[in-house]
Amino acid sequence: MDNDNRRASRRTEVLSKHLLPHPLTTTALLSTSNCLSYSPPELSSSNPVSFDTSRMRALLDGHNLDDRDWLFGLIVQSPLFNRQERGGRVFVSVDYNHTMEQQREETMRRIGYLLDRGVFRGWLTGDGPQEELRKLALHEVVSMYDHSLAVKIGVHIFLWGGAVKFLGTKRHHDKWLRATENYELKGCFAMTELGHGSNVRGVETVTTYDSRTGEFVINTPCESAQKYWIGGAANHATHTIVFSQLYINGGNQGVHAFICPIRNSSGNVCPNVRIAECGHKIGLNGVDNGRIWFDNVRIPRENLLNSVADVSPRGEYLSSIKNVDQRFAAFLAPLTSGRVTIASSAVYISKIGLSIAIRYALTRRAFSMTPNGPEILLLDYPSHQRRLLPLLAKIYAMSFAAIELKMMYVNRTPESNKAIHIVSSAYKATFTWNNMRTLQECREACGGQGVKSENRIGPFKGEFDVHSTFEGDNNVLMQQISKALLGEFIVCQTKKKPFRGLGLEHMNNPAPVIPSQLTSSILMSREFQLDLFHLRERDLLRRFAAEVSQYQTQGESKESAFNLSYQVAEDLGRAFSERAILKTFIEVESKVPAGSLKDVLGLLRSLYALISVDEDAAFLRYGYLSTENAAAVRKEVPKLCTELRPHAFALVSSFGIPDAFLSPIAFDWVGSNAWSSAQH
Repeated sequence: MDNDNRRASRRTEVLSKHLLPHPLTTTALLSTSNCLSYSPPELSSSNPVSFDTSRMRALLDGHNLDDRDWLFGLIVQSPLFNRQERGGRVFVSVDYNHTMEQQREETMRRIGYLLDRGVFRGWLTGDGPQEELRKLALHEVVSMYDHSLAVKIGVHIFLWGGAVKFLGTKRHHDKWLRATENYELKGCFAMTELGHGSNVRGVETVTTYDSRTGEFVINTPCESAQKYWIGGAANHATHTIVFSQLYINGGNQGVHAFICPIRNSSGNVCPNVRIAECGHKIGLNGVDNGRIWFDNVRIPRENLLNSVADVSPRGEYLSSIKNVDQRFAAFLAPLTSGRVTIASSAVYISKIGLSIAIRYALTRRAFSMTPNGPEILLLDYPSHQRRLLPLLAKIYAMSFAAIELKMMYVNRTPESNKAIHIVSSAYKATFTWNNMRTLQECREACGGQGVKSENRIGPFKGEFDVHSTFEGDNNVLMQQISKALLGEFIVCQTKKKPFRGLGLEHMNNPAPVIPSQLTSSILMSREFQLDLFHLRERDLLRRFAAEVSQYQTQGESKESAFNLSYQVAEDLGRAFSERAILKTFIEVESKVPAGSLKDVLGLLRSLYALISVDEDAAFLRYGYLSTENAAAVRKEVPKLCTELRPHAFALVSSFGIPDAFLSPIAFDWVGSNAWSSAQH
């Protein structure tokens, strides 16, 4: 009994300490320490603005700054774009609490709002580079608000409308272009099938010509031929471009494009067309992706998009392009604009992620270096700088490269189409992979706040993951680039002619010699950086050619030899892309007059070059750098991060992104999470 009493007494004593007030009350404990508060980074002497951020923004955006700001304003001022007040600021972003069906209808209402205000004016009916640049700039702004909205518009204007414009002729332009621009109809783009994505040449949908009636007959012969992931098909589209094998008199003429109605003016699915839902996705649920089957659907002969090939009323196949491969390539022309917009969009989304993460790191503190000392800002930790600032340098480099790509595209000629295809493929893969890596690092750098949907970075990961596979699988694109480079190499070698175009002129010069010992001044030299990137590219191109040739001498077919050489092909694709990006950066930097802006660009360019070297094992694998020199590169990266740290706030401010397009943690993260904010 005594033991039981003692145990009971002990439990009572312990409980009383938990339940009864302590002589030093909780209130007293709290009052002795200072609570954390938000201090705007622009007020800190650690974040001086040493260069003109408006000039930097002009370099980064490249074109149509006023048009961009106009559309930013249209979006921020309308309640259609889910305006929310947090911490005394207004933010706009989609409401992820809404159902898939609600998101789709909101997307359409937002399109109507933009249409009424003239956003789409000239997107299809306008001509010339300036009209195209305006369209690209406004589409980039839309993508920064909501990827679903950008994709929905992109499918209708860039894919459906682009196919009509580039693959059609006057009869199609007169009938469809203005109606498309005004949304009198809603178009989609039926290329991908359940059984064929990247391999467009293998699509199984079949179209035959009936000369008795002057009609084409479109048919889905098997389940793997159903059109799949067709944006707009599930709910809203009234017409589609069908990519199909064309059979004339029993002979297959290859893939061609046809205009086919899929819904009538009342929104009912047309006879002999079947449409089904693709279902909920990890992102882009504001886009109604659907599946389409065609059961011997008849369309007029005039619905063949005939700029590349035509069929006469009597059924005679006509084309000025006799080469089947060249004809097929011409039919894929609309995809180039898609790759251009995807590459540029990826850059702008990375800008948002970095703006949020770096602004947060400039005001959020964690741990102190001394007992009772102040906690340290996240961005003052060298490890945090190493996580974010190289990504910032990359996005500066990719911004300049994206502008150059857009200029190539809007000023395209028949002679430049091949180069545009190669560069757009390289940048689409490189920029979208980089975007996903950037978003993940930014999400982690924001800790638990990065998980909240209102802070945008987490949802962006789901929304933009699709970039790595649509409009061309990134891995396939990188191998295509290497094949194209190999073709250039073989032609120049066999015809003993110099390299011209694609930035390969350096192949005409002797191989660069890398110093045996790399000092900081050498590593910062743009001549050295470009030499090192040239050395990697030229060696990998020669290695790829030698490896493919070796496999062929062993009896492998040309295609099999390519497939077996995929590792070198991927290394070469990366080398081509990174060299092209660096070369563009150097060209931009060289045009800036001496001063603080040029100095900061030099730091960014060096950090981009050196982090690219540090992250690519090819420099060690193939012996371009010794282990000692590779170590010197690695040591230089944190030094450059330290030099860039004071400029971090000015560098993200130079992006020109409105506050409303960022998120609460980019600003007063204490106030936006306060009890009063929760009640509001």
